[in-house]
Amino acid sequence: MNKKFKIRINDKVQVIAGKDKGKTGKVTQILPELDKVVIEGINVMYKHIKSRKQGEKGQRVEFNGPIHVSNVMLVCPKSGKPTRIGIKAGENKQKSRISKKAKEVID
Repeated sequence: MNKKFKIRINDKVQVIAGKDKGKTGKVTQILPELDKVVIEGINVMYKHIKSRKQGEKGQRVEFNGPIHVSNVMLVCPKSGKPTRIGIKAGENKQKSRISKKAKEVID
């Protein structure tokens, strides 16, 4: 199924639910098949890796886990507050995203 998100890569978003509620970050990856997004510095997880050879130390790798798209909101570039996103058809049948708070084009 081809899903369209209103949030895109490099958008600044704010987490509105979960353990990182209130934090903001930049979207680095979108996972449409899972309805999730990966945000820089949000939902930090660790993966423990065993040592392969004797005498070698194990490692703890840090990475950003995915968070459901319904738990994030786009931060309006003009007002700096979280806002809902609308779609507006402009000239030449071209669609653009608009901020519901500032009523301005986001792209």
